[in-house]
Amino acid sequence: MLYRILTGAIFAVFVFIIPLFAIKIEMPNLQMLPVQNIKMQEDESNNAASASQKQAVQSVQETLQKTNQLKIADDGFTILDEQTGKRFTVTAQEYVRGSLAAEMPPNFHPEALKAQAVASHTYALCLKAQNNGEGEDFSADPQNWKVYTTEEQFYKRYGKLADAYWKTICEAADAVTGYVMAYEGEAIVAAYHSMSSGLTEDAANVWMGSKPYLVPVESPGDQLAPDYCTTVNFTADQMLQAIHTVYPDVELGADPSDWIAVTERSQGGYVTAVQVGDLLLHGKDLRTLLDLRSSDFEVNWGGGQFTFTVKGYGHGVGLSQYGADYMARQGATFDEILLHYYPGATLCAIAKPS
Repeated sequence: MLYRILTGAIFAVFVFIIPLFAIKIEMPNLQMLPVQNIKMQEDESNNAASASQKQAVQSVQETLQKTNQLKIADDGFTILDEQTGKRFTVTAQEYVRGSLAAEMPPNFHPEALKAQAVASHTYALCLKAQNNGEGEDFSADPQNWKVYTTEEQFYKRYGKLADAYWKTICEAADAVTGYVMAYEGEAIVAAYHSMSSGLTEDAANVWMGSKPYLVPVESPGDQLAPDYCTTVNFTADQMLQAIHTVYPDVELGADPSDWIAVTERSQGGYVTAVQVGDLLLHGKDLRTLLDLRSSDFEVNWGGGQFTFTVKGYGHGVGLSQYGADYMARQGATFDEILLHYYPGATLCAIAKPS
């Protein structure tokens, strides 16, 4: 009986408790594409939302103010600067602007920018609630555009384009600062990424813990994004060194063609199990080891090298940034984008303090 109780307790820790911490500490960290590499579809809505979208958004916002409201502390954030080790505070407005500037190119569609702003704000509110006012709410690296950046850094990066781009960022951020995505009365873990493989990933396949609103959804616009499919090559020596640096005891054998084999994929196509010699790894682990753009990859040996063909960019969970931009250019409003990528969650207006 004691054995069964201990076994059950250990099982509960690994299946229920550890996954919650795994999700809690995972901060979306997206590598911004260089300005010169941002390629957008040419249409008349590149610089402004259509009249119909604006009317729809206004209607949604008026409705939310009367119906869906969430009481949550939104009095700014305390952030740990990863470069200096010092804490600094920002208002909610400053954070939403700076996070949007860091996480999405300013020439994405305005409705996509708004969706990203809500996602960034929601994630920050989720972390703040989990932190419960102890120390910093989360960390960021403003100098390197991780999670949050400053107006000063923004102007240094964009130069002559900065005035127009910063105006776009501020307009989108300020329009939705008062909104949050919620589930069962709490801000959701609003994960996001650059582009999926065409179908977003289940959180359970990335962080071991599931969330009912972080499940696979179609994201066809990702397949039209720049560099959706990329390849990277490694010689046998390079692969051997990379693997043994992290897993020194792995036995690979004499024939490189037998070193790596994908054995399992998720619904979205992401590798969930890959055999590396005598070691079975999760696809995300090999992705990290080799610095691949995502864990949706094919691997082949030939011509004296390993060739990885990779689809998408990022962990694939939650909102796809390129998918959001595509949806916006097809006429979707920011709320429609958010409800698509976080199914089952609700868009709420943040209740004003009484």
